[in-house]
Amino acid sequence: MQKRKLGKNGPEVSAIGYGAMGFHLAYGAADTQAGLDLIKRAYDLGVTFFDTAELYGWGENEKFIGEAVKGFRDDIVIATKFGFTFEDGNYGANSQPDHIRQVTENSLRYLGVEQIDILYQHRVDPNVPIEDVAGTVKDLIAEGKVKYFGLSEAGPQTIRKAHAVQPVTVLQTEYSVFEREVEAILPTIRELGIGFVPYSPLGRGFLTGTVKPAAEYEASDMRRYDPRWQPGNFEKNLDAVRQLGALAHSKGITASQLALAWLLAQGDDIVPIPGTRRIERLEGNLAAADVTLSDDDLGRIGSILPDGAFGARYAGDMVPDWI
Repeated sequence: MQKRKLGKNGPEVSAIGYGAMGFHLAYGAADTQAGLDLIKRAYDLGVTFFDTAELYGWGENEKFIGEAVKGFRDDIVIATKFGFTFEDGNYGANSQPDHIRQVTENSLRYLGVEQIDILYQHRVDPNVPIEDVAGTVKDLIAEGKVKYFGLSEAGPQTIRKAHAVQPVTVLQTEYSVFEREVEAILPTIRELGIGFVPYSPLGRGFLTGTVKPAAEYEASDMRRYDPRWQPGNFEKNLDAVRQLGALAHSKGITASQLALAWLLAQGDDIVPIPGTRRIERLEGNLAAADVTLSDDDLGRIGSILPDGAFGARYAGDMVPDWI
């Protein structure tokens, strides 16, 4: 597995990481033992970057990752996140300094580690100045509880303000052939020497080509409500993925590998974190690190989806407001 450096002063990690959210949030029930086996297989194949969050099962995903990697914890980079609460059946933002500290202590315990490698603010909290958030993480770094500071779904102004207090190592935001808006922010983070981690690099599975209409997913699967799966958008997106699949087939690779190789080609500061619950798909995803796309390939992909997918990336008011 090739390696890439996350940010000017960040850690070196595998060119493709692993996002573990799907085992405890948004994609229905999962087999825990199969997941533990999959994480071990990912490590055996060279993955050294694993992503989790408090939000993913309110600690259950962190416990899962901690158990899965305990035999090789010192060889990898673990990222987790703070910034949410769940009260009276509703999610809310909470990046108050005391809450950040509480979540960090919980994450250390759940993961079974002495230090969190990367601690992200999961979403910007409009009620807490980003300088206070960065200052709190700076203190946690000084105390040895955290190594690097990350932001997720933050805009240029927020990134700059945070970076002035505590250097931001990495930004995580959705990015794929399907979702292109973050390209407007990439110049800012490159100016500042901040690495970039795309989540949902396979369009929540749409770019794998193995999709079905929204109504056929179980109620706990977010794709049942995702705008890109709704009638009208679904058919257009499916046609685009079929075209991508034809291009991939002509190169002897899968649509998933084409999509991941496209992301890797957008810059050597980019480390996508695809998630899957099947080992054969994991193996296929990781093989994308060895795929080279020509300028003609990249141009063809751009012509198929010049502006990304049809439909918003989240339903309703869930789309983050970058500031």
